[in-house]
Amino acid sequence: MAGDGIWPWLFIAPLVAGISVFYFWPVLQTAFYSLTDWGVFGGWTFAGFANYVTLFADPALYLSLGNTLLYTAIVLLGIPIAVYLASLLNLPGLRFAGLYRVLFFLPYVAMPTAVAMVWRVIFNGDFGLLNHALAIVGIDGPYWISTPGAATVAVAIVGLWSSLGFSMIVLAAGLKNIPPEMYEAAELDGATRWRQFRSITVPLLTPSIFFVTIITVISSFQLFDLLYAILGSSNPVLPKSMSLVYFFYREGFVNNDKGYAAAIAMVIFLIIGIVTAIQFRLQKRWVQGD
Repeated sequence: MAGDGIWPWLFIAPLVAGISVFYFWPVLQTAFYSLTDWGVFGGWTFAGFANYVTLFADPALYLSLGNTLLYTAIVLLGIPIAVYLASLLNLPGLRFAGLYRVLFFLPYVAMPTAVAMVWRVIFNGDFGLLNHALAIVGIDGPYWISTPGAATVAVAIVGLWSSLGFSMIVLAAGLKNIPPEMYEAAELDGATRWRQFRSITVPLLTPSIFFVTIITVISSFQLFDLLYAILGSSNPVLPKSMSLVYFFYREGFVNNDKGYAAAIAMVIFLIIGIVTAIQFRLQKRWVQGD
């Protein structure tokens, strides 16, 4: 671009300005605030790394991290399900395939509050549909959204359900790039549909699976609205089921400790960065074509 003059820079200037203002500057500002101590009525004093020292000694950090990791692990279980469902919807001659895709995708675009209202009824411990179904097979279901541990699992089930449609759409697009001749050749060699799925579909779909995994992990570490809407702010189990982002919200907007909340935000930022870097590092071992 050096020999093209100033024009290339003028074209990318609006994009660079937008990224700088709305992405880079907030990160730098939050990093600075994490080194300060804010008063209730405003004003700050430089505190160094005191917020980080307090944070890493706070049991709430490890509790919220554990809940977030549990939520992420359960939601990631939706990816193999999405691969299988996307493969079924890609079968030649399947009627109403487009309608099925729309139905699976609707939960992803639905309002979290509306989704939470429906699932709160399903998870109700006394008359909920889930416990009623479990009772039919002789299982006594817990009070899902008012029991520690079970509440996190309940929220994760909703997260898995709502993210399934997005994963299926991305994976369905990846399936379109697999040459049908490969399936025809495998069928001529006597390969069953399961063998074709295991030896052709899954390996050639790994780039799409990798993309969906990255997006799912990042969004799972940002869990807040679904947790808050399902459990409710007055739920006594919420402090034991909080995510990292809810921990940040509680300290910054309920306890009004902005410096401490900024330190939590920076830790979340670093965790997501480290996890994403590890995923990119490991992709060479299992993603085909990389």
